[in-house]
Amino acid sequence: MKTARLGRAPGMGGIGITLAVAVVGFAAAARAHEHHGEGIPEGKFISDDPIDSILWTHILIQIVAWGILFPTGMVLGIIRSRWHVPVQTTGAVLAILAYFLGHAHKGRQFAPNMHAKFASAMMLVLLSQVGLGIYLKLHLERGFNGRIRPYIVKAHGIVGKIMPVLIWTQFVFGGFAALGFCFGDHTGQCLAHFIMGGAFIAYGVILTILLLVGQLWLRRTGRSQEFFDSLVIAAWGCVNTFTEHRWGGEWVGNDLQHTSMGVIWWCAGLVGIWLSRRRDGSPKRNLIPALVIILTGFGMSAHPQHLELSNHVHTMFGYTLMAAGFTRIIEISILLRDKGATTRDGSDPNSFQYLPPFLLYASGFLFMGATEEQMKLLSDAHVTHVSYILLLYSIAFVLFLFVNMLVHLYAVHAFPLGPVHKDADAAGVEANGGLAGNGHLRGDRRVRDAEEFELEGLISEDERAEDEDEDEEGKVRRNGAARA
Repeated sequence: MKTARLGRAPGMGGIGITLAVAVVGFAAAARAHEHHGEGIPEGKFISDDPIDSILWTHILIQIVAWGILFPTGMVLGIIRSRWHVPVQTTGAVLAILAYFLGHAHKGRQFAPNMHAKFASAMMLVLLSQVGLGIYLKLHLERGFNGRIRPYIVKAHGIVGKIMPVLIWTQFVFGGFAALGFCFGDHTGQCLAHFIMGGAFIAYGVILTILLLVGQLWLRRTGRSQEFFDSLVIAAWGCVNTFTEHRWGGEWVGNDLQHTSMGVIWWCAGLVGIWLSRRRDGSPKRNLIPALVIILTGFGMSAHPQHLELSNHVHTMFGYTLMAAGFTRIIEISILLRDKGATTRDGSDPNSFQYLPPFLLYASGFLFMGATEEQMKLLSDAHVTHVSYILLLYSIAFVLFLFVNMLVHLYAVHAFPLGPVHKDADAAGVEANGGLAGNGHLRGDRRVRDAEEFELEGLISEDERAEDEDEDEEGKVRRNGAARA
């Protein structure tokens, strides 16, 4: 077995060295290439030239590499799929190629921007991931390497899980740079829209994960989902209370409305935290986070705007957000009757439960697409609010689909429930108060295996035999419970 592993190592090392040399070479080429910006008009941040084919190619390749391949490869790594390395390697090659193309284009010129600066940091993150991956594939497990290997595994996993957030940030910066938005006086307003809109989308993603694969984790924490929701709401409210207005200065524009929204967030968040536990300390559902979402949607739907198009988009954003809150209330109080899920393990959610997360995706995109500059650009182009809102909903559907596909890819490997095992598992869970026959929550073993990605060489034979005995004993107990 060791010989076979070492036999694969040179190939992986060769790929890694090639990628490393390519990154360094392309970075040097990028430094040599300068966007002088002589064609940028006074007071603007991009030239009037169109985006050329090279830059469009850069954009499309980066979307494929960073937006599709890397998140998919991350999930494949978690489930220890043999496709993890090929997918991530393909993504790395495409990302390096597109990085070079981004500095070789002609046509539109750009002022110094965060997208260009953040690109170098992203490539360093990519290079570090490639290096860590190569080290793990070399299977160096003796002496000093054996001692540091668990930390390398954790670092590789942490960086891989952080990358989707970094990718999202870089995509947003790319949109700013391409259109010349969010510079100068527009920076604050633009950041407010994209940070809050992105937060609603992130909340929707988290709800999707918890809905489909997170119920076992929630039960292990001993907390209800509303505890964590209310905690974040309270913290965010405190930040908004002291950042939406320059204290000591005059109240201008929508300062009072934004600040009051921050106040109600931390006040309601504290109530939600208090109501998230019963007298005996066990977790309990509550409706406070959903109510906060409804009130936020109400406030944003009545937000005064300068353009009619902006009024329509903000109103639709508020209505969508209120719908997310109302559907959440219906889910918790009517559909689930304060239970955590429709089934003991949450593996079979009701179709209605998909509505609240999706509406959060849609509301996030509506708010991110409602900045002053975007509204003026669309209004000048005579784009109607109906077509624009439908377009934003379409984007929300695409992201919702992609997240569901990734979660499904993880779930079918971490929690493989076939028709043969389903009844036995259900009987074991019911008979043990939510625990499987071996005293552990069903699926823990598979999840632990996934988290121990690349650690197989460190597990001793005695530990492996002990784990196998535990699994076998658990199967016997579950089968006995099923027969009973």
